[in-house]
Amino acid sequence: MFQVVFNKISAAEMAALPKELQLDLLMDFQVLPQDLEQLSGEQFGRVRRDGRQLFRCRAKDYRIYFSPHPQGIEVHRVLHKNTIRDFLFRSNLPMAEEDEALGANGGFWDLIHEGQSQR
Repeated sequence: MFQVVFNKISAAEMAALPKELQLDLLMDFQVLPQDLEQLSGEQFGRVRRDGRQLFRCRAKDYRIYFSPHPQGIEVHRVLHKNTIRDFLFRSNLPMAEEDEALGANGGFWDLIHEGQSQR
């Protein structure tokens, strides 16, 4: 059975949002594990570093970072877009290369590892 699995941090990030917004984000987050190699366009992107890959889905004003999971998809983080944009602006990273810049930044991966340690 296909599941969308939230770690403790991403579940808490979702739970902090109003219920209607949660439903809107989940409606925008339409992806199956077999679709991951074919994701394209403005809505989806990839973040790579040290041989690891995460996917990004733009949903409303949020970014959902996820990866394949044996049971389906694992959501690592649900972040408001301004959080990432503020980070990129403060770091003087080019906005057009958002996904590459995130992948190159150790702080982003620390957020991901923090979520994985909370399983």
